[in-house]
Amino acid sequence: MNKKWFKMAGLAFVIWYIVSRPEAAAGLVNQSLGGLGSAAESFSTFVSAIP
Repeated sequence: MNKKWFKMAGLAFVIWYIVSRPEAAAGLVNQSLGGLGSAAESFSTFVSAIP
């Protein structure tokens, strides 16, 4: 039961953050995706280096 409330509270916070600060939310998403892309590139380089 508590997990359900935490999920609902988390979702409400995300919606509130997007509505109240859309520029900051977009920047956060952009940084997150950039970090994931960088991690994927690093992993690809690592796998390519394995003989």
